[in-house]
Amino acid sequence: APATAPSPTGPDPRTVLDEPVAAPGATGGAEPGPEPLGPTCVACGTGTIDSDGYCEHCGHKQPRDRDHMESALDTVAAASDRGLRHHRNEDFFAIAETTTSQGTPATFAVICDGVSSATRPDEASAAAAEAAGASLCQALPLGRHPQQAMYDALMAAADAVNALAAEGPVDPSKNAPACTVVSALSADGILTVGWIGDSRVYWVPDDRTAAPARLTEDDSWAAQMVAAGLMNEAEAYADPRAHAITGWLGADAYEIDPHTASFKPDQPGVVVVCTDGLWNYAESAEEMAAAVPPDALARPLQSAQHLVGYALDGGGHDNVTVAVVPFPVPMGGAGSA
Repeated sequence: APATAPSPTGPDPRTVLDEPVAAPGATGGAEPGPEPLGPTCVACGTGTIDSDGYCEHCGHKQPRDRDHMESALDTVAAASDRGLRHHRNEDFFAIAETTTSQGTPATFAVICDGVSSATRPDEASAAAAEAAGASLCQALPLGRHPQQAMYDALMAAADAVNALAAEGPVDPSKNAPACTVVSALSADGILTVGWIGDSRVYWVPDDRTAAPARLTEDDSWAAQMVAAGLMNEAEAYADPRAHAITGWLGADAYEIDPHTASFKPDQPGVVVVCTDGLWNYAESAEEMAAAVPPDALARPLQSAQHLVGYALDGGGHDNVTVAVVPFPVPMGGAGSA
């Protein structure tokens, strides 16, 4: 199956207004007006939308397609939201189900987080996620080793972001288009992860008495300080420089160095793939496990929605994107409920 790009879903929960209250004595028996010719306002439900994205009846600004996105397959689901502080969503994701050369199922999720200080970060994240997803869909059925397929997919993502800088103008006050990338692949009982940047993958066992784990290491200033023994984790992440990334995709990136790793979990669980818009509110593996619903293995879409809501409830300071991959996939599919 081709990689599934996210699609906008329903009214944006931040913009739906309360139903208007009828005036005293009103009968509500007025004849309905003519059906609007175009899309209607998510707030008042009646006005048509002008070319600038505003309702011609109540004046409400409409959410853009990428403000809130969700997508679900039987074996993976993802959700993304603009958050409460940013004016646009610069994250993007791709999810897909494919097969290995032996015909066994393979499922993956790719999440990219645009670098806000760069030119066109939203375009960078979309180009990277789509390129990585297409690369994995092509490589796995041909028998490519999962870690090699993952490495190649991250390089394809890098090439796609580099191409943006070559094809269009770069804002002189900003850097070339840039984003981070993280991906998780489940196939033949093996979990393969790959990343460049500071988005993360967590393992959360279905048995919550078992230990969860973070499976990636950030390309960030804080992680470098901890690795060098100059600070402990609490000190490093409290520093204002903590989230300065040291690895990214983009024409002005240092040498691209994709990280890949493989794991063989010994029990069922879920893989949580996310941007820092979520893990800022659940940084440790234990905190993330506590945030993941107990029925995540059977309901990945609802779990992804819940985790987005968890980040919004925590303050929603950044775009937030999360994919939930059940592992191993229960017979009969997961998440179709």
